[in-house]
Amino acid sequence: MNQEFMSALTELSSSKNIDKEVILEAIEKALIVAYKKNYGHAQNVEAVIDRKTGVIKLCQQKIVVETVEDSNLEIALTEAQQLDGHYQVGDTVNIEIQPRNFGRIAAQTAKQVVVQRINEAENENAYEYYRDKENTLLSGVITKVDKRGITVQIDGNQEADLPVNEQLSSEVYQPGARFKFYVVGIKATREGPKLTLSRSHPGLVRCLFEQEVPELSDGVVEIKTIAREAGSRSKISVFSNDPNVDAVGSCVGPRGTRVQYVCDELCGEKIDIVRYYDDPIHFIEEALSPSEVVSVTIDEEAHAAHVIVPAHQLSLAIGKAGQNARLAARLTGWKIDIKPEE
Repeated sequence: MNQEFMSALTELSSSKNIDKEVILEAIEKALIVAYKKNYGHAQNVEAVIDRKTGVIKLCQQKIVVETVEDSNLEIALTEAQQLDGHYQVGDTVNIEIQPRNFGRIAAQTAKQVVVQRINEAENENAYEYYRDKENTLLSGVITKVDKRGITVQIDGNQEADLPVNEQLSSEVYQPGARFKFYVVGIKATREGPKLTLSRSHPGLVRCLFEQEVPELSDGVVEIKTIAREAGSRSKISVFSNDPNVDAVGSCVGPRGTRVQYVCDELCGEKIDIVRYYDDPIHFIEEALSPSEVVSVTIDEEAHAAHVIVPAHQLSLAIGKAGQNARLAARLTGWKIDIKPEE
């Protein structure tokens, strides 16, 4: 019987991917709860399962005293010394007990304790797994859509949330549709890990490029900064650690295939890729692409840049509703004031 118990325990541990020790401790706790449920809570009880043989021992723990006031917790010195002559006042005596029948309620309580602990262990394992997934890319299928947000299924069994403020107004979300998401948060809850996803976070752009461009994953090329107006347009600045590797060309890809892949994943969002420069003047000139720039004057104190562009390219430099200038300012971290060349 004990061997069957240990075999079943090993199988359960393997199928649930839970440490056997966690299950054994849960069973020991369940035995104590069941015993107290059946025989009274005012007792000190210890349950021990032999880790090799599976033999279960249940012991009542009593303190040795001169005069017994509570028979559930105490044992007289004379009685204790009949068990072992070495016992003294203050010692703890373990008296092995063999309850024949825990009763239906006690057994049900024990089962609940074990099931609850197994569920907790599964949730802990899931949280540990997904904790490392924060700020990364995950693929998932939409399972539910309502006004409060969207439920996404990850890895076939893990649910995640796509809140309204992390969605793209330009995208249509329907049950069964598959998307790639950026993980913006992971929180441990009693029901398991709670994942919060995003389709609007700038990190999604970064992860999609890193997935598609080998030079980025190898560290030869770096994405320095990203400015994004989700669903409409993004600008990214890139830098090469190898003078023989073109950072912009690597991200654009042969015939534009790499950047087109990212645009397609973002449902047609436009993406500008520019070179990163430590020198703010050169960087601001690049950031205002595709507009030409005549000159850039830096005001260090105000952390502002005064930019002159050809008069016929003023609208291009500013962009529709000021978008190009706005993204360039976010990308570089400088306030940008654009004037036409007289």
